[in-house]
Amino acid sequence: MMEDRLLVWRARRGNKDAMRRIYEAHKDDLLTLARVLLDDLAAAEDVVHDVFVSFAGGLGTFTLTGSLKGYLAVCVQNKARDHWRRRQRRTGPPDRQRPAPTGEPSPEQSLMRHDLLEVVRRALGRLPYDQREAVVLHLHSGLTFKRIAELQNVPVPTAQGRYRYGLEKLRSLVNGEWKP
Repeated sequence: MMEDRLLVWRARRGNKDAMRRIYEAHKDDLLTLARVLLDDLAAAEDVVHDVFVSFAGGLGTFTLTGSLKGYLAVCVQNKARDHWRRRQRRTGPPDRQRPAPTGEPSPEQSLMRHDLLEVVRRALGRLPYDQREAVVLHLHSGLTFKRIAELQNVPVPTAQGRYRYGLEKLRSLVNGEWKP
């Protein structure tokens, strides 16, 4: 946390290495978050790029009050939601039977883990967006239900319900498809 504050302070003063270090420290987690929310690698990359461009452009007035990772995750979540809404207006609801996105597993990943990750990714893509968002923001980004409720502009029990129903549906989808 102190390192993040120092990096932000340095980046605000034009230190390009500080901005590079912020990017390198958080890009993978943010890309994972965006990819899970959007189920589209290219769109996820665009969202993360846009977040870092906005972040760099707003450094002059930015004040870090909490976790930088949490702040950037919320920015990704907001941009992903905007992207998802634009996509919904253009194309209508997504086809739930579309094939799973392809990903390139690292060499050290086993085939079984890769298969399970694909099943989970497909299952996440089939969740209603609000439930998917609640599950990912809580499990991946570590946001509290209070914060998720604020971001979704709903009461805390609704955010908790979205999370709970999302997990239940996710379990059901994964158990119905996963054959180890």
